[in-house]
Amino acid sequence: MALGMRSPLPSFDGAVQWVNGGEPSESELEGKPVFVHFWSTECYVCHDTAEQVATWRAKFGPMGLEFVAIHQPRWPDELDLAKATADALGPMKIAHRLGMDNELAIVGRFENQFVPAFYLFDRDHQLRHFQAGDKGHERIEAAIHRVLAEQPALTIER
Repeated sequence: MALGMRSPLPSFDGAVQWVNGGEPSESELEGKPVFVHFWSTECYVCHDTAEQVATWRAKFGPMGLEFVAIHQPRWPDELDLAKATADALGPMKIAHRLGMDNELAIVGRFENQFVPAFYLFDRDHQLRHFQAGDKGHERIEAAIHRVLAEQPALTIER
């Protein structure tokens, strides 16, 4: 069963390695919308969409959207951290935080079944958009615009 809309952002605990910075902490992400994408080294569709993800990062990162990539190995040879890191930093052009989820701990919490898969969480870290595959990028971009335009929820202290 996949995450439902308005589900909370799952924990990033469990990656065997982080590239481009350490595991994002709750305090670092607090009040910021978060875009999470899952990919694997042998997924040609992941590679086909890599340029689009890099474009979104360049366009929306300066507006406060945090990006986190999760490598989801699907075959034993994808467990090679050096190979996955070289692919991430080279052809995939991943310049944001990247968790290597060789034990599928993060994948399990997201209940993710697809690569590529894209999850957009709002400033309150509730899931607002999910999409998989290489089609419909305009829907993802429209969702990003909506989430960035929203104001954070007010916190009332008692």
